[in-house]
Amino acid sequence: MNRLICLILAIGLFALLTSARTESRLERSGELTRLIVDGKPFFILGGETGNSMASCDEDIADVMVKAGERGYNTVLIPAAWELIEPRKGEFDFSSVDNIISRANEQNLKVVLLWFGAWKNSMSCYAPEWFKRDTSTYPRARTAAGKPLEIASAFSENVYEADAAAFRRLLRHIAETDTAGTVIMLQIENEIGMLEDARDHSSLAEKEYCKGVPAALTAHIRKNKKSLHPTLLAGWQENGMKNSGSWTEVFGPGIYTDEIFMAWNYATYVERLAREAREVFPTMPLYVNAAMNSRGRRPGEYPSAGPLIHLKDIWHAAAPTIDFLSPDLYDKGFTDWVEAYSTPDNPLFIPEIKAGSENLAQACYVLGEKGAIGISPFAYNLQPGDREKATAYRQLRDLTPLLAGCTRKGMTNGLYFDEDSTTRTIVRDGLRITASHYFTLPWDPRARDGSEWPASGGIIIPVAPMEYIISGSGIVLTFEAGNAAETGRQILGEDGFLNSGSDRSESSAAQWRGKRVGLASVEEIRVNDDGTWDRVRTFNGDETHQGRHVRIGVDDYKTLHVKLYEYE
Repeated sequence: MNRLICLILAIGLFALLTSARTESRLERSGELTRLIVDGKPFFILGGETGNSMASCDEDIADVMVKAGERGYNTVLIPAAWELIEPRKGEFDFSSVDNIISRANEQNLKVVLLWFGAWKNSMSCYAPEWFKRDTSTYPRARTAAGKPLEIASAFSENVYEADAAAFRRLLRHIAETDTAGTVIMLQIENEIGMLEDARDHSSLAEKEYCKGVPAALTAHIRKNKKSLHPTLLAGWQENGMKNSGSWTEVFGPGIYTDEIFMAWNYATYVERLAREAREVFPTMPLYVNAAMNSRGRRPGEYPSAGPLIHLKDIWHAAAPTIDFLSPDLYDKGFTDWVEAYSTPDNPLFIPEIKAGSENLAQACYVLGEKGAIGISPFAYNLQPGDREKATAYRQLRDLTPLLAGCTRKGMTNGLYFDEDSTTRTIVRDGLRITASHYFTLPWDPRARDGSEWPASGGIIIPVAPMEYIISGSGIVLTFEAGNAAETGRQILGEDGFLNSGSDRSESSAAQWRGKRVGLASVEEIRVNDDGTWDRVRTFNGDETHQGRHVRIGVDDYKTLHVKLYEYE
């Protein structure tokens, strides 16, 4: 009887602790999905630590301090299986406790990355007892039979070992993190097969011979209007079959092997995601992908991961996962963002190459795509920048204003570099021309061969003919939406047109229509409730005598711009 009473009390205490914890969740409005933390919209402006930081108490303290100094609000950091379960069945959560404690000291939130069975394809973060016992926990193999340092996703023993540690981690967080510091979970890390497109172990071959699951073909048929073009083309070319072998349904080749492997990786992850849902009913769950870039083929890149051309496979097999996220280290930033920001996949970038362009990239994804957040990788290994930290804090201050924009397209994000310097936006009856600051002649770096730094910003409407513009290294002009297109006006260093430059209209033409001017431009400080206070008023030289709004590449400012029409 005493044991029963103790069990009931333990269950009651667990329920009390988990119910007291403030849960993070996703809130969807049309095509826009927001992360809600502590009852309010929250945009992750964070950083991901180096992989091994969680193994050292001093490193954990250091990365949290550096995150605070950089103006971040969130740290992404691994929870490593090898640290949590160094001996089978014996658990040590001291590293996780230290992460949460140190984050609380800096008023930071945490996204925990489960480095379990796989990290960057390999099973390097599995404990030593798991690695050594390959008969119990078998490896994936190439078609030639070569064993890989990749645990087989087809082994129930592999799953049960991985899941047992993950379960214990989830319960520990629920019992100890009563403040709700952990706001999201990443399940595994950059899953994918290397060397071959799929696992050819005996367990994998047995599964392959079963053919395409009916659940997958049913999902494809139901969602054929929104399928990724690559998957749709393969299915159509082979007769849009409802059943058959993998090659009968999708055709022969390594891309079909990749589809098979993606289904099975996603099925594995779905089981872990359901474990997480049992403990955290609303906490967002995601998986991240290493990109299929540089012309590589499946197996040259991590095949079958949560890549955008496989999104339909992952959505079918792992519906409990909230979104698939890209890790971005290659060129083509805006193209990758466009690919992953789809109506059925909210945008979150858990890893991006750390650099001076990160602030501009953050402005773009928040303003243009309504992203959940963005996180430079290994930020703690980069030199600090006090000015950038202040800028990140100003960007965070926009949260109540962005939260008031409830659908995609209400805001705009800007991103410029040396190869993409100008963008025209038509909205609200206006034509807004936004450009890189170096398209102006006044900074000598614009003409002396210096590399143009990435720049960007956010445009938020607050009333008719009234905007909040926040960012760095941008210049904006405003015209009536029906105004005649103007040629590019090349300015001299004095700010006037160079001789022979294009004029906006012929001197003999009769002007018709309205023009748009700057009624006022104020630098502001945004408050927690979404109101703002004026810091200073810009005019004269700072607005080129009313011609444009600009923010230098070495500055980050938030401006309140009022426009007016005249004729």
